[in-house]
Amino acid sequence: MSKRKPSSGHQHRPETSPRSRKGDGGRKAHHGAPKGHKGGADENFLYGFHAVSAALLNPERKILRIMLTRNAEHELAEQEVNLDSRAFPSPEIMTGEEIAAALPPGAVHQGIALKVSALRDLSLDEACEDSRTVVVLDQVTDPHNFGAILRSAAVFGAGALIATDRNSPPLGGVLAKSASGALEKVKIAKVTNLARALDELKDLGFEVIGLDGEGEVSLPDFKTGPKVALVLGAEGAGLRRLTREHCDVLARLPASGPMRSLNVSNAAAVALYELARRG
Repeated sequence: MSKRKPSSGHQHRPETSPRSRKGDGGRKAHHGAPKGHKGGADENFLYGFHAVSAALLNPERKILRIMLTRNAEHELAEQEVNLDSRAFPSPEIMTGEEIAAALPPGAVHQGIALKVSALRDLSLDEACEDSRTVVVLDQVTDPHNFGAILRSAAVFGAGALIATDRNSPPLGGVLAKSASGALEKVKIAKVTNLARALDELKDLGFEVIGLDGEGEVSLPDFKTGPKVALVLGAEGAGLRRLTREHCDVLARLPASGPMRSLNVSNAAAVALYELARRG
């Protein structure tokens, strides 16, 4: 396992870098938001077809409210998502406008939304159990980037994602929609001290690789161990100094074009593909 001294290089930066009435077989037909309703905190809601259907299929997710249009109800049935299972609350049949009024402003719901409880907090050990590849995010704050990285993790077989308690987005609607269902599939642990977490990953047998635009090795040319923790830095700032110091090696993605850097979520996808193709 290679150990490198801190580099002055930057992360592959993000430029690498109801009123209601009962009806329809017990389902609620909703007619308007409750008086005085102003929507709720984004982290309490999931919306969009992929995010919602994944949550409905996740036995670890507690569903408090189901809101959907007739079209979305039919689509769920076609996808064989059973709304009568797991003692779900009775779905509320609403118009798209009524759903929008119940959600935070700007939510793109596609005719379906849930009010949910947060997933159970996991320890680092629990999240990483049975995973050969994990992703570590060093203060990635943008929920769209975070969600896109989760989606890439799910596609390329990374079983866990480790993030900081502070300077990370809520695991709610915007992030979940960007993750397109991956929020329910990739285990997440939030940690207080990222440097300590990297040391714990090493104790669990992971080789900790920081992705840095000026890393001393090219990731495709670097022979990794059987278990890898891929560390990505914040939009713009990249990996923090202490984070770099706790990586076993800093690796870069090869670039041959006129631009030398990628958005952090794109860099994550490329790096995870490279790790996954090795089998």
